Amino acid sequence: MVVRQGMVVSAGGVILGVLGAVAATRLISSWLYGIEATDPVTFAGVSLVLVGITLLATYVPARRAA
Repeated sequence: MVVRQGMVVSAGGVILGVLGAVAATRLISSWLYGIEATDPVTFAGVSLVLVGITLLATYVPARRAA
């Protein structure tokens, strides 16, 4: 239950973050060197890292509580 709740919040944050990043590509593109502002590999990689961290951060306390 704890892991599910944490992952729901994480998924919502990742979705909103990706949508916000895509919407702000004009501003972001001036800060990036070597990749495009809408590089799908970068978006997927960062999203997976954030979801993985959330999974670990919710699983460890839930496991201890169980």
